[in-house]
Amino acid sequence: MSGRNYFTILSVFALAAFSMFAYFRSVNELEAGTVKPVKANKEVVEASPKKVMKSPEEWKKSLTPEQYRILREAGTEAPYGKAYHEFKNQGHGTYLCSGCNTELFSSKERFDSKCGWPSFFDPSKAKNVKLSVDFHLGYARTEVRCAVCDGHLGHVFKGEGYDTPTDKRFCINGTVLKFVPSKKKPGQDKESPPAGK
Repeated sequence: MSGRNYFTILSVFALAAFSMFAYFRSVNELEAGTVKPVKANKEVVEASPKKVMKSPEEWKKSLTPEQYRILREAGTEAPYGKAYHEFKNQGHGTYLCSGCNTELFSSKERFDSKCGWPSFFDPSKAKNVKLSVDFHLGYARTEVRCAVCDGHLGHVFKGEGYDTPTDKRFCINGTVLKFVPSKKKPGQDKESPPAGK
């Protein structure tokens, strides 16, 4: 028998022996009561949002060409564009996905990182945002996607030193966000009386 075959057979037996050892050890711990059973979490977990699925043709009808390129093809808008400048001047409100109108972020989590794209330190509805790893630039980045329509939103970066509660920067393409201003409170549209009267 050649040395290579001998090594292969030895490796298989070692792997099988290790697997059996781990199995019997876990069974013994379970029988001895050293492994504590997991208690059911009694907190109510919010249900996952209902998914929106469309064909490419349906998406093209409901989105602008730029929104389609970003949301459906994981594109990126140019930095410091029209959407970024509009974002900087928006008041209080929420940001919805342009693909499915799902709430993603709000002005409470918004900050100006001066990176050229809208930035948030956290989603307003975490269940509506999902994260995954992409290698589109040849290295790992954390991609941000809409959990409802699976549209590409941007990326999240950690530990950059921003003075925010999470030290995260959700760098989001503004073109795929739909801003909905907060509704004014009753009586807020009336002008205030001049000072001194």
